[in-house]
Amino acid sequence: MRHILRRRELTADAWHYLGEDALGSEAVIVPLAELRANPARFAARGGRLGVRLAPVDRVEDLAGDLPRLALVACEFPSPGEGRGYSQGRLLRERFRFTGELRAVGAGVKQDLVFHLARCGFDALELAPGEDSQAAITAWGRYDVAYQPGDARVKPRLQRFFAA
Repeated sequence: MRHILRRRELTADAWHYLGEDALGSEAVIVPLAELRANPARFAARGGRLGVRLAPVDRVEDLAGDLPRLALVACEFPSPGEGRGYSQGRLLRERFRFTGELRAVGAGVKQDLVFHLARCGFDALELAPGEDSQAAITAWGRYDVAYQPGDARVKPRLQRFFAA
């Protein structure tokens, strides 16, 4: 069973990726390309639906589907791949996505947790070999940020100037 960090807690993941042995699973994450190739299959499906965005996928192409999605997973194939940060910010700020926003892939490292949270990610599927306790600590490591971020994360400096 896969474990993820969700809102600073390590928890068992109830979601399954399409193709995993999850026959009849209530919560399934499908790649955007698969959702586009077989829209009727997923429109008729009961249960919660999530989509996985590759770095090359445009968030704008997903806008019409957002009301029925419970989760969007953005891929970070390497620590240097930053398009997922932009996808997260767009989903939260421009498209007002309120479901779970998850960072996935080999690039999800504990030293990037704070930055991911600032972009609106509330769940992380850490890269293999990452220390989950260190990632939990990293989530609250910094309390000062110079630029605005996700409204749910309020560093002290931002709170001071907002008052």
